[in-house]
Amino acid sequence: MNYFLKIMIVGVLGLFMVNCASSDDNSREETPNISTVKTTRLGISKISRKIELSTTLEGYETVNIAPSINGTIERIFVDVGVIVKKGDLLVRMDQQQYNNAKLTYTNAKKDYERLKILNETGTVSQQQFDQAKLAYDQAKENLEFLEPNTFVRAPFNGVITAKNYEAGELFTGSPILTITKNYVLKALISVPESYVPYVKEGTKLDVKSEVYPGKTFPAAVEIVYPMVDPDTHTFQLKIRISNPDLELRPGMYVNTSMNLNEVEALMVPYQAVLKLTGANNRYVFVNDNGVAKRVSVVLGQRHDDMVEIKSGNLKSGDELVTTGQAKLVDGAKLKVVE
Repeated sequence: MNYFLKIMIVGVLGLFMVNCASSDDNSREETPNISTVKTTRLGISKISRKIELSTTLEGYETVNIAPSINGTIERIFVDVGVIVKKGDLLVRMDQQQYNNAKLTYTNAKKDYERLKILNETGTVSQQQFDQAKLAYDQAKENLEFLEPNTFVRAPFNGVITAKNYEAGELFTGSPILTITKNYVLKALISVPESYVPYVKEGTKLDVKSEVYPGKTFPAAVEIVYPMVDPDTHTFQLKIRISNPDLELRPGMYVNTSMNLNEVEALMVPYQAVLKLTGANNRYVFVNDNGVAKRVSVVLGQRHDDMVEIKSGNLKSGDELVTTGQAKLVDGAKLKVVE
C-alpha cells in the first residue's frame, strides 16, 4: 500500500509542476518586449550655412582662331604662352585676295561717286547709277570680309594656349591658334539640392588653391542652373573668379567656400540618424507616448558631431531617441532612462 501511495503522490506533484511551468511560460509570453533607450528633446538651433566644394578652373572664354578664307599663312606673330591684348595682330594670311579686293573697291568707289554727281544733275540714267552703287556696295562688303580674315586679331585679352601651324603652311580649316581669357576664370560646381532656396546669382564665395597657401581669391555665382540632376540630387553653379594678376591658371584644382545666411534648423547628434540597409534613405526614432516611431528625414549641413535634419513629421519638443536606436523597430515599447 505504501508503495502505491508514493507513486500517486509523485504523479500528483509532477502534474502540479508541469502546470506551474506552463503557467510561467504563458505569463512570459504575455509580457511585452521593452527596449531601454535614452532620449533628448528636439530644439531649434541657429546655424550659418556654409558650402565647401572642390572644382577645376577653366578659362572664362576660349576661342579658336581660324579665318574664313583658304590660303597660305604668311606669318604667325605669337606663340603658346604669349599674353595678348584685344586687337593685337595674331596671324597674317596671304594678302593676294585682300589686295585685289582693295583695288576693286577703290575703282568701284570712284565710279559710284562720279555717277552720283551726274545722277543728281540728271545727266545719267537711273539704271547706270544703280549698277554703280551695287558694284560699290559689293566691293565694300567683300573688302570688309577679307580684311579681318587676312589680318587676324585677338578678340579679347588672353593667353595663347595652342598653336597648330607654322608660317608658310597652307591653312586647311583647323584652328591656327587657340586663345583663352585668363584674367577672368570660371568654374562649375555641383551643389546638393537642399541648398536650392539659399543660393542666388551674385552670391559671393572664396576660392583657395594649395599653390598659394593662406591666399583667398574673390568670386561670385554668375549662373544658377535651373535643373536638378535626378541621379545625384545636385544642381550646378557657374562661378566667375577675378584673376587680374594671372596667378590662377586654367586647369588648377581649387577649393571653394560659400557662406550663406544664418537659418533656423533642427540639429541632432549624428549617431542618432540611421541609414536604411541597401538604400540611401535616412531615418530617426522618436518616443511617441512610450512607443518607438520611425520618421524619415533628409540630412542637411553637418557641424562636428551634430547634423541638420529635415522632416515634415518632426517639430521642436519631440523626444528623439539618441541611445539604443540601432536595435529598435517601429512600434517597439520603450523604457526611457536618464
